[in-house]
Amino acid sequence: MSTSTALPAAQNHSAIAGIACVVGGIFFLTLSDANAKWLGASYNPLQILFLRALIALPFVMTLALWLGGRRVLRTAHPGLHLARGAINVVSACCFYLGLRALPLAEATAIAFAAPLFVTALSVLILKERVDGKRWLAVLAGFAGVLIVVRPGTSAFQAATLLPLTTALLYAVMMITARGIGRGEGMLTTTFYIVLGQLVCSAVGLPWVWRAPAMDDLPYFGAVALFSTLGLALITQGFRIGPASVVAPFDYTGLVWATILGWIFWREAPDAYAYLGALFIAGSGVYIAVREARAKARTRRPATA
Repeated sequence: MSTSTALPAAQNHSAIAGIACVVGGIFFLTLSDANAKWLGASYNPLQILFLRALIALPFVMTLALWLGGRRVLRTAHPGLHLARGAINVVSACCFYLGLRALPLAEATAIAFAAPLFVTALSVLILKERVDGKRWLAVLAGFAGVLIVVRPGTSAFQAATLLPLTTALLYAVMMITARGIGRGEGMLTTTFYIVLGQLVCSAVGLPWVWRAPAMDDLPYFGAVALFSTLGLALITQGFRIGPASVVAPFDYTGLVWATILGWIFWREAPDAYAYLGALFIAGSGVYIAVREARAKARTRRPATA
């Protein structure tokens, strides 16, 4: 077998493996959200987040040390990481509160508007240039959000603004990551997000704490385990697979959320929710692929 044929085969294998990791990771994250939705009927989101971070932190630290060594835990931006942890706590609390009133699939679809906010904020805050096609994709995605939320109609629920706030705050968190620089990789930022989540959620814990029932402890463990496993798989997927290929599979979360919502709560989002989700996912996929290809072109060495 020649080198020219072996190289595409290896790239194809890494792409398939990357896709499998992302799809599996998104599935586990959706399982974590489903467990959080169940716990949300009895516990404050801050308590769920605190116990999730408390259980997950040793696993995340072990994973970071295993893959990157002690240098992964060093940071030059402790204050920024703490601020991002606080943003993450507020963002996750909004999502968990939204899950109390909304179907899992609908809340997930609205939260997937985050890449649209990232694109818009990168222009407003970072002064980056975005071409007309990406702006059209952003507008199409926000049109999808309006279809799901339906403001001004009898179908509108104020709770839909909670996952929308989650999407906005998540985008802010992604934008602030630019201030960390390239010296700290994904493992470092992941570790400090979990640590920041633990510290920031602990601040309000005395006012919301409720002793967990013994029967509920496995669900708290599941939230932490599935979120950590999901994050690890997604990280690995983006490490071994091309971003333009694996990124669109983030949106398989809409499928998992629909299935789990039906199985556990008999939730069936209406046609408008599905149509809006299609707009949001389609625009998000387009933006992810276009940005990944643009980055690949800028890294490609010039040829004579």
